[in-house]
Amino acid sequence: MEPTQIRLTIPDLVDPTLLMGPADSLLRRIEASFDAMITVRGNVIMVVGRTDEVECVTSVFSRLISLVSAGMAPTVEDVDLIVGQVRHGGQQLVSLDDDILLTYRGRALRPKTAGQKRYVDSIRSNTITFGLGPAGTGKTYLAMAMAVAALKRHDVGRIVLARPVVEAGESLGFLPGTLQEKLDPYVRPLYDALFDMTDIEKGNALIEQGVIEIAPLAFMRGRTLNDAFVILDEAQNTTPDQMKMFLTRLGFRSKFVVTGDVTQRDLLGENGLESARRVLSDMDDVAFVDLDRNDIVRHSLVARIVDAYHADEAKARSERGGQHGA
Repeated sequence: MEPTQIRLTIPDLVDPTLLMGPADSLLRRIEASFDAMITVRGNVIMVVGRTDEVECVTSVFSRLISLVSAGMAPTVEDVDLIVGQVRHGGQQLVSLDDDILLTYRGRALRPKTAGQKRYVDSIRSNTITFGLGPAGTGKTYLAMAMAVAALKRHDVGRIVLARPVVEAGESLGFLPGTLQEKLDPYVRPLYDALFDMTDIEKGNALIEQGVIEIAPLAFMRGRTLNDAFVILDEAQNTTPDQMKMFLTRLGFRSKFVVTGDVTQRDLLGENGLESARRVLSDMDDVAFVDLDRNDIVRHSLVARIVDAYHADEAKARSERGGQHGA
C-alpha cells in the first residue's frame, strides 16, 4: 500500500520559528508522537506515512498555525494537548477568540477543549453551574478565572470561595494555630488558583478588604450572598443537606459555580453533588457540565492515570457483581 503524502504551506504571516518552537522543539514533539515522516523546507511542510497518521499530523499543524496566527507562541504543553485531542477521536477544537481574562503576567486564559468551552459558556449563561469531572480538567481554575473576570468588569462586587472541611480522623480544634491557620490547608488550592491570576500583594489586599472571601462551607449557614460570584469547590464531600444549605444562599445579582469529582469523595452514602443532580437536573437556569479525560490539560500522564484507575474500578465492580451472582 502506497504511503499518503500531504504538502502543507505555512501562511506568509505565520513565523515558522514560532510554529516549530525553540530549536525545533515542537516539531520534534510532533515527530515523536506520530508514525510519519515530517520534512520542513522554508514555508512547506511535507508529511508522509499511513493515511490516518498523516491526517492526524495535518490536524496538529493546522491547529498550531491557527494559534500562531492568533498571536500566540505555542508551547510543548500545547502540542501535547492538541495531540491528545487528535488521538482521542479528533474531538472538536475550541475557537481561539474566547479569552476569559489576562493574568497579571499578561497571559491569556481561555478554554482549551470542547468540554471546557461548554463549561465556560454554561457559567456565562446560567445562574448556577455544576462542573463535574476528574482532576486536571480545569473545573476550579476556569471557575476562578470567570470569577476574577466578573469582578474586573464590575459584574459582581465580591468573590466568595468555599470548600467543605472533611476531617480525616483529626478535629480542627486539635490542630495548632489560629482558625485561619487551621483552615489554610483546606483552602490552599483556591489560593493557588487566585494568585495565578492576580499578584499575591493585590490578591491579599482584596482578601483583607473582604472583596474576596475564602471560607469553609460551614461559614455559609444563615447568610444570603448578593452581588457575588460564589464557587463551591470539592463539592463531592458535601452532604445533601449541606448542598441544599449552600444553594439556598443564592441572592440577587449572584452567580454560583459548584465543582467536584464524584470518584474522589470522602463521605459514605449519597453526596451533595449526586442529590443536586437528582433534584435539579431539569430546572431552568441550572446546568450540569460533565468533563472527562479528554478535557484534562495537565501533564499527559494524568489522563493515563485517570484511565488506569477507572479501569481498575470497573474491574473491581465486575468482580463484586460476579461474586454476588454466584
